[in-house]
Amino acid sequence: MLFGTGNPFFRWSYVTSQWSEIQGDLVQHIKLSLIAVAIGTAISIPLSVLAWRYRVVRTPVFGVASALYIIPSLALFVFLGPITGFVASYETAEIALVGYTLLILVWNTVAGLDAVPADAREAAIALGYSPTAALVRVDLPLALPYIFAGLRVATATVIGLVTVTALIGLGGLGQQITYGFTIGYNTPIIVGLVFSIALAAAFDLLLVGAQRLAVPWSRTRRQSKGAN
Repeated sequence: MLFGTGNPFFRWSYVTSQWSEIQGDLVQHIKLSLIAVAIGTAISIPLSVLAWRYRVVRTPVFGVASALYIIPSLALFVFLGPITGFVASYETAEIALVGYTLLILVWNTVAGLDAVPADAREAAIALGYSPTAALVRVDLPLALPYIFAGLRVATATVIGLVTVTALIGLGGLGQQITYGFTIGYNTPIIVGLVFSIALAAAFDLLLVGAQRLAVPWSRTRRQSKGAN
C-alpha cells in the first residue's frame, strides 16, 4: 500500500544512500533536455524564417509540427524504433523530444517575426540592408522576446516529457518515479518529482536571465511604462 505504515511519506536515508544513482539520473535528464532543446531550436529557426517569408510553406510546416506534437509519446517511440534500429536508444528519445519542441518554437518565432514593426523593416532597407542582413540585424533581434517565450515553454515541456522516456529505459529522473511506482515506495517518486520541478524552474530562470541580457531594450521599455 503506497501510504501504509511500512511506507512513510519520505525517507531521507534513501536520498543519502542512493545519491550517486539519483545524481546520474539528474545528469541524464539534463543531457536529454539540453540536446533536444538545442536541436529543436536549430531546426525551428530556419523553418520559421521560411514559413514567415513564404506563405505557401507555412501550412505544411505547421501541419507537420502539429502532427508530431499530438502523437502520444509511447506510440512515437514504437514508431521510431524501426527507423533508429532500437526503441530503447538515445536516438529514439531525442528524435521524439525534438519533435515535441518544434510546434512551440516555430509558432512563437513566426509570431515574433510577424510582430516586427513594418517601419523598422523599411528603415533597414532604406539604410541599404539586404533582405538577409535585415533579417539578421533587425527582424530576428526584434523577435527575440517571442523566441525566448517559446524557448521557456519548450524547455519546460521537454523536461517534463523526458520522464516518459523511462518507459524505454532512459528517462533520467523518470526512472526514479517508475521505480517508486513499481515497488510501491513513495520516496523515489517524490525525489523524481521534486528534482524535475526544480530543474524546470532553474532552466526557466536561466532563460529569463539570458533574455534580459539579449533583449535589454524590452527591460528599459517596461521600466519606462512603470514610471509613467
